[in-house]
Amino acid sequence: MPNAQLALYAVLLELAAWFGGDFPGCQADGLLLWYLVLHGAASLLLASFAIHLLPPAIAQPRRPVLLLLAACSYAVPILGFIGVLAGIAILRTHRHGASAPSFESIRLPAFDPHQHPAGSIRRAGLRAFLGNAKAPTASRLGALVALQYVSGRVATPLLRDVLTDPSEDLRLLAYGMLDKQEKRINQAIDDELQKFADNRDASDEAQMLAAARRLSDLYWELIYQRLVQGDLRQHALAESAKYCRIVLHHAPYDAALMLRHGRLQHALGQPEEAVDAYYKALALGLPATRVLPYLAELRFDQGKHADARRLMGDLSTWTALPRLQPVIQYWNPQ
Repeated sequence: MPNAQLALYAVLLELAAWFGGDFPGCQADGLLLWYLVLHGAASLLLASFAIHLLPPAIAQPRRPVLLLLAACSYAVPILGFIGVLAGIAILRTHRHGASAPSFESIRLPAFDPHQHPAGSIRRAGLRAFLGNAKAPTASRLGALVALQYVSGRVATPLLRDVLTDPSEDLRLLAYGMLDKQEKRINQAIDDELQKFADNRDASDEAQMLAAARRLSDLYWELIYQRLVQGDLRQHALAESAKYCRIVLHHAPYDAALMLRHGRLQHALGQPEEAVDAYYKALALGLPATRVLPYLAELRFDQGKHADARRLMGDLSTWTALPRLQPVIQYWNPQ
C-alpha cells in the first residue's frame, strides 16, 4: 500500500540519517547537514503517512496539520517519531462519541396569516412612515394600499392624516379609499332603510326588526371606523340609537345590544341612561370585563373618580385583560 511504503521510507531515511553518515574524512559540519536533511525528509514522509490515519474531522485543514506532524517528529529525534505514531494510535482507538451540537437547527413553522391579525399593525411606525415626505413616494403608496387590509378603526385616522400630504398622488389615493369605505356603508344603509320601510308598511315585525338591527349596526360602523365627524357623527349616533331602541323595545333581553345602547347614550351625552343600560347589560349576563371599562370611563367623564377607581379595582382580579392591565395598574397601584 502507498501509505505503508511512506512509513517504510520514513524509517529507512531516519536510520540512514543516524547510521549512514559515517564517511571517511567527513567533517562534523557535513555529518550534521547529512543528518538534518535526511531527518527532515523522514519527518515529512512520516507526516504524509500519519495524516491519512487521522480522523477526517481532525485532519483538516490538511496543510497546517501536515506541517504540525512533521515539526513534532523533526524537533524531537526518535521520540518525535514514536510520539506521533502513538498519538495517532490513541486517537483511532480511544475516540469519544461525537458530542451533541450546542445549537440545533429547526424548521421554521408554516406562515399563518391569521396568527397576527391586521389590527395588530404598529400604527406609530406606519404613521411616521406615511408622514415622512423624504421617503420614496412609491413605497409610501405601497404602504397606503396595504391599509385596505387593516381594520377601518386603525386605517381611517391614518388615511385622514395623508389628506394633507404634499404628494398629490397620496392625497388622491387616501381620499378615494375613505370615500369607498363610506360609500359602501351608506349604500348598505340605503338598502336597509328601504327594507325597514317596506316591512313596517307590511306589518312584518320580524323582518322590520332585522332591518332595524342592521341599521343600528351600520350607523355604528360609521362611528366605530371613524368615517364620520362633527355633525355627521352626531347624526349617525342618533340614528343608531333610534334603531337600537326599536329593537330593544321588542327584544329587551339582548345583552349585547343593551351594551351598545349604553355606549350610544354615553356618546350622546346622556350619562344616566347610559349607566342604566350598562347595569342592565350586566344583569342580562354580559361579562363584567366587557361592561365595567365603559362604566368606569363614564364615571371618569362625570368626575366621579372614586367610582372609577372602584370599578377598575373590580377588574384587577381578571388576568386575561392584557390591553387593560396598564390602566388597571394605574388606578390600583400596589
